[in-house]
Amino acid sequence: MMKRGKLVSFFILIAVFTALISFTVKPVLNNINLGLDLQGGFEVLYEVKPAGENAEKVTSETLKSTVVALDKRINALGVAEPSITIESGNRIRVQLAGVKDQDEAREMLSTTAQLSFRDANDKLMMDGRDLVQGAAKQSFDQQNQPVVTLKLKDSQKFADVTKKILAEAPNNQLVIWLDHKDNQKFLTESKKENPAFLSAPNVSQVLNTNQVEISGSFTVAEANNLAELLNAGALPVKLTEVYSTSVGAAFGQSALQDTMLAGLIGLLAIFVFMLIFYRLPGLIASVTLSIYTYIVLLIVSLVGATMTLPGIAGLILGIGMAVDANIITYERIKEEIRVGRTIKKAFVEGSKESFRTILDANLTTIIVAGVLFVFGTSSIRGFALILIISILVSFITAVYGSRIMLGLIVNSGFLDNRPGWFAVKRKSIHNISEGYESYKLATNFDNIDFLKHRKVYLSIFAGIVIAGIICLATLKMNLGIDFSSGTRAELTADKTLTAAKITKELDQIGMPSNDIVLTGKDQKSAVVSYKGAFSQDEIKKFNNHFKKEYGHESSINTVTPTVGQELAKNGFFALIIASLLIIVYIGFRFELKMAVSAVISLLFDGFVIFVVFSIFKIQVDLTFIAAVLTVIGYSINDTIVTADRVREIGQKLRVYKNKEDLAVAVNQGLRQTLTRSLATVFTVLITVTALMIFGSHSIWEFSLALMIGLVSSIFTSMFMVMQMWYGFKVRELNKHGEIKTVKEKKYKSKKDKLVV
Repeated sequence: MMKRGKLVSFFILIAVFTALISFTVKPVLNNINLGLDLQGGFEVLYEVKPAGENAEKVTSETLKSTVVALDKRINALGVAEPSITIESGNRIRVQLAGVKDQDEAREMLSTTAQLSFRDANDKLMMDGRDLVQGAAKQSFDQQNQPVVTLKLKDSQKFADVTKKILAEAPNNQLVIWLDHKDNQKFLTESKKENPAFLSAPNVSQVLNTNQVEISGSFTVAEANNLAELLNAGALPVKLTEVYSTSVGAAFGQSALQDTMLAGLIGLLAIFVFMLIFYRLPGLIASVTLSIYTYIVLLIVSLVGATMTLPGIAGLILGIGMAVDANIITYERIKEEIRVGRTIKKAFVEGSKESFRTILDANLTTIIVAGVLFVFGTSSIRGFALILIISILVSFITAVYGSRIMLGLIVNSGFLDNRPGWFAVKRKSIHNISEGYESYKLATNFDNIDFLKHRKVYLSIFAGIVIAGIICLATLKMNLGIDFSSGTRAELTADKTLTAAKITKELDQIGMPSNDIVLTGKDQKSAVVSYKGAFSQDEIKKFNNHFKKEYGHESSINTVTPTVGQELAKNGFFALIIASLLIIVYIGFRFELKMAVSAVISLLFDGFVIFVVFSIFKIQVDLTFIAAVLTVIGYSINDTIVTADRVREIGQKLRVYKNKEDLAVAVNQGLRQTLTRSLATVFTVLITVTALMIFGSHSIWEFSLALMIGLVSSIFTSMFMVMQMWYGFKVRELNKHGEIKTVKEKKYKSKKDKLVV
C-alpha cells in the first residue's frame, strides 16, 4: 500500500531546499571573504629582529606591540579586512587582500614605527628613543578613570619640553604622533572625527619627572591601545622580509572565474554520471551534492574564513569525494536487493552496513587534512580548512540527508517491486529463501583472481620503486621557489605574449631571466623566474615597468633560502606524521598488518607523483605537498572500503582454516568493492580533469599531481594492499594453524560472568 504522505513530504523537502538556496545563495556568496589570490593583494612574512647592537631581545610583548603598529598603518591604507598574525620564530604575517597600491603598502609596513612628540605647531620635541621600551601601560587615576602611564629616560629633557609648550599658550598641547607625515597638521587633524595623531594631552605645568600620566576621555580599550602604540613606537626592531607574494587584481579575477567554471563543469558531469549509473538514488545524490555545496559556502561565509584559489580547488575536490559516501551506500543497497530482500529491507540493511565504512573513510581523510592544516602555511591552510569542512558536511548530507530523502520514497511503497529504479536487473535477484550471503554474489569481475599473480604484481611495484629512486637520484626534483628560494613573477596582458618580447622588456630594465614560460589561454600570461629573492626596490621596478607596458599589476612571489628550507622540512614532517597517524588509526580499527600494508601502498602513490614530476621536470611548488597528502587521504579512503569488506567476509567465515579461505575473503572483497572504487575514482577524476582543463593555470601542477596519484591509487588498491596483507596473514596461518576472525563467547552458567 502506497503512503502518499511520504511522497508529498519528499517533494515539499525538495521545494524548501530549492527555495532556500535560490533566495539566499547570492548574499552568501557576496559575504565570502576572497583571498588575495582571487581579488588581488599583497602578503608578506616579516622576521622581527632587534635593531642595533645593544637592542633587547625580541619578546612576545614586542611582537604584539609591533602588530598594533602595523595595524595602525594598514588602517591608513584603507584595507577592509587585513590579516596580521604572529607566527613562530619571531615572525609576523600580513595579508592585505584588495590593497590598491602594493608598493606603498610594502614600503609603509617595512619601516620602523616612528613615534614623535610635537607641539601644536608640529615642531618635534621628543621621539620614541626618549621612552623606556615596553614601559607604557594602561592604568587608572584617583577618580578610577582609565589613563596611560609611561616612563621617560631623561626627566630633565621632559621638563624642558613641558616648559616650552607652556610658553605657547593657549595651544599648550603635547601632541603624540605615530608615523607623522610632513603634510599632517595638528590644527587640521584636531577638527576631524578620527584624527591621525594618537593623543594630544594638555600641559598645565612644568613636569620634572620620568613618570608621565596621560589622561583623557579614554575607555579601557582605548587606553590599552594607546599604550601598545606607544610601546610600538619605541621599539628598537627592524622588519626583514623572508617571504612575500603579490597578486594583480586582473590575475585574481581571471583565476576566480576560470576555477568556478571548472567547478560547475565538474559538478554537472558528476550529476550526469550518478543519474546514469544509479537512477533514482543518483538523482537524490545530485540533490544532496547541491545542498552540500551550498552548506559549505554558507559555513565559510558565517565563520569568516577566507576563500583562496586552493580553497576553491578543495571545495571542488570535496564534491568528487562527497559522492563517495553515496556510492558506498547505493552499492550496498543494490547487493541487498540482489540477495532477495525487499526494497525497504535492503534500504535499511544497506544503510546500516555502509555506515561504519563511511565513518572510517572520512575520519582517515580528516586526519590527513588536519596534518596539512597544522603544517601548512597561508593558502595551503585555507585548502586544508575547506577540505575538513567539506568532509564533515559531506558526511552529514550523504549519510543523513540522502537517507532521509531516499527513505521517504522507499517507505512510501512507491519503489516496491521496482528494483530497476536502483539500477538492479531482475534476473540478477536471488530468492531470499535460498539464504544467499551477500559476499557470495556474482560480480562482473568474478573471472579475475587478484591473488594468482600476487608475487608478480608486488615485484612490478618493487621495480617501479627501484627505478623511481634511480630517477630521483639522477634527475632530481625541479624545485620551485617555495622550496629553493627565489622570485617568481606572473605577467598578465590583454594580448598574446611572446618569449622574445618579454626578454626584450626584461633587458630594458636590467633584469634578464633565462626562465620564461608562457601560460594561460591564448598565451596572455607568462611566468618569469629568478634564483635570487627580489628586494623591495627590485619588486617596485619590475611592477612599475610591466604595469605601464601591459596595464596590469604583476603577481610576484619571493622566498628566502631560510623559508624555502623550512617549507621543505615541514612538508616532509607532514608526510611522516600523516603516515604514522594512519597506521595508529587503522591498526586500532582493523589490525597492524592491514595498517602497514595500507601505509606502504599510499606512500607508493605519493612516491609515484614525485617520480613523474622528476622525469618530466615539472616544477614543484607549495601546493605539491598539499596534492600528495590529499592523494594519501583519498588512497586510504579507498583502502578502508575494501578492508572493511574483507573483514566482514572473514567474520562470516568465522575462521581462516587455510590459504583458500584467505583467498576467498580477499578476492570477493576486491571483486565486490571494485565497482565502487572505479566509480568513486571516476567522479574525483572528473573534477580534477575539469580543474586541469578549465581551471586557473596557477593550480595546474596541483591538479596534475592529484590526477597522477589518483590513477596510481586504482592499481595499488587492486593489486598491492590486499596482496601484501594476504602474505602477512599466510605467515600467521602457517605459524598458528588457523586464524579466528570472531571472538567466541563462553558461558559457565547463567549466573556466571561472561568470559571472552
